[in-house]
Amino acid sequence: MNSKPTQTLNSKRKKFESSQSLSAFVMSICDVMRRSNCASALQYVPELTWILFLRILDAKETRDQEEAEVVGASFSPALRSPYRWQDWAAPYSDKPDHPKTSDGKPQGWKRQELFAAGDRKLFDFINGELLPHLHGLDIDPRTKLPNPAASRKQRIIGRTLTAVEKVRVDSETNLRDILDRVHQIKIEGIDDTHFFTLSQVYEDLLLKMGEKNSDGGQFFTPREVIRAMVHTVNPTLGKKIYDPCCGTGGFLAIAYEHIARKLGASATSTDLDTLKHETFFGREKENLVFPIALANLVLHGIDQPNIWHGNSLTRRATYAALFEQAPPTFDVILTNPPFGGKEGTDAQKNFSYRTIATQVLFVQDILSELAPKGTCGIVLDEGLLFRTNESAFVETKRKLADECALWCIISLPGGVFSTAGAGVKTNLLFFTKGKKTETIWYYDLSHVKVGKKAPLTLAHFGFDKNGGTLPDDALPSTLIAEWKAEESSEGKPFPSYARMLAKRGKKESESRYSWSVDFAARRANAREEMQPLQDQAASLRHTVADLKEQVKQLKREKAAVSKVDALATQIAEKEKSARELEAQVASIDAAVFDLKAVNPNAVVKVDTRTPEEIIKSIAEQGKIVSEALARLRTLLSEKGGPSA
Repeated sequence: MNSKPTQTLNSKRKKFESSQSLSAFVMSICDVMRRSNCASALQYVPELTWILFLRILDAKETRDQEEAEVVGASFSPALRSPYRWQDWAAPYSDKPDHPKTSDGKPQGWKRQELFAAGDRKLFDFINGELLPHLHGLDIDPRTKLPNPAASRKQRIIGRTLTAVEKVRVDSETNLRDILDRVHQIKIEGIDDTHFFTLSQVYEDLLLKMGEKNSDGGQFFTPREVIRAMVHTVNPTLGKKIYDPCCGTGGFLAIAYEHIARKLGASATSTDLDTLKHETFFGREKENLVFPIALANLVLHGIDQPNIWHGNSLTRRATYAALFEQAPPTFDVILTNPPFGGKEGTDAQKNFSYRTIATQVLFVQDILSELAPKGTCGIVLDEGLLFRTNESAFVETKRKLADECALWCIISLPGGVFSTAGAGVKTNLLFFTKGKKTETIWYYDLSHVKVGKKAPLTLAHFGFDKNGGTLPDDALPSTLIAEWKAEESSEGKPFPSYARMLAKRGKKESESRYSWSVDFAARRANAREEMQPLQDQAASLRHTVADLKEQVKQLKREKAAVSKVDALATQIAEKEKSARELEAQVASIDAAVFDLKAVNPNAVVKVDTRTPEEIIKSIAEQGKIVSEALARLRTLLSEKGGPSA
């Protein structure tokens, strides 16, 4: 086949007025994929990911090269001809005004060459040359280990393409259509606003991936929940931000948006370099998700994501070369550990308090990786908060309360994670390392009815869309937005929320849906309650020790068996009593660490009627129903209808 393909899209760039128009355009690309062997989101999202990633990479490389030439600096591209998007994917035209590649050839020249060579040659090139070349950028083919000569950008390219073995789209016509459409998305010279729009569209795709009740659900956290957590922690430039189970990178991407928005036009090139290269770190276990996380972060503007591929809990790395500049501890941790996971001994042996519960191990892991004065925002299931029947749960929460100021717990509605295939009741916890927990402020959102058509929004947390505090006339019943971990003059964390309420003429940081728990007093009361029981148990243990010495003496004296047996009975009884007292002590102590949100201010409707009043009400209602039925029969009879 030697005829030229029709270039209906050519080198034009489509202008998108809003995220909605761009989203509709991207979904039209997905429609093409769906009719070409990518039926579900779990298939077309990864396929679009690597195509869109290479498109953006090429645009950034072109921009960086042009900027280097302007200042006379050298530039070393991560990809060279014919493996650049501009060579093999861009539409081709022989018109004089058609854009040229950086080495002077018409854009799309390789694609046209493959088209002219015959059917499926484009597939042969991608599967047989392009993908192997990209896979080999960061891996030494002889040792199968990371190539020390690879640049950081080449490592990111290789890891982003690691899960792509071949093109999934099965029609070359459809593939060319997809490439043409992706090429229309204007990326050259893109500013933060457009980048934010594009990243929003990609989040929509990840949402569709997470809506499937399958593996996709395990790595999707509702973005409004993430934004509320990021706005609450309020990370700033210069902090090291980390997610130990980053999934598709949502927390890191939105933290980047938050800081970039705060910096605004005042950001220097040094600030942006720090933000894009030295700020965000994460770990991810799943092979399918790791490359999507890299692409998602690049889409958001984080040029060089520091993501470690492997199991965070076992510390076994699949690929660690992108994590080399990670610090030992982090200033901010934002995360949502997997719900209901179960870990084997391989992971458990790394922790002081062993359990199969994944989230409990992740909390211990976070406590070890959070820097002094560092702050964490974490999603935890209800079970971890209230369970006190397993030592690892209690001791992990004790460690949290001893090492950190747990300053806020938000009880989320039951349906928040239902779109991700999880109906688990969840909570948000915020804590700062370095001070013991003294007071915990609770905020109850469990009364809010949420679903696909009525999702949880930033307004429920007191934030506007940019992370600012809503004005007075738009506030919900309470404000998490003003509750931040700050340092008072005495060096103790306190809520600016309480100060805000005081300014409004209120004396307490309580409302129908918020309350405070004096955790230090709770522990003191528990110690007071336990002390006499501990004293009794200690006294019994001391008595048992004396009785055992008497038994030894009787045996040495060869006393009557009946005397020995009598003492043995006393020992057994006192040991049993001591164990029962110690069990009571343990139960009282464990109850201190039941952190479940139980709203003391909840309005409960109680039926105070007497049985006679209830019977009378039923009779009255029955009379009303009987009279209504009689009138209905009369009407039907008058109209000639059935009387029954």
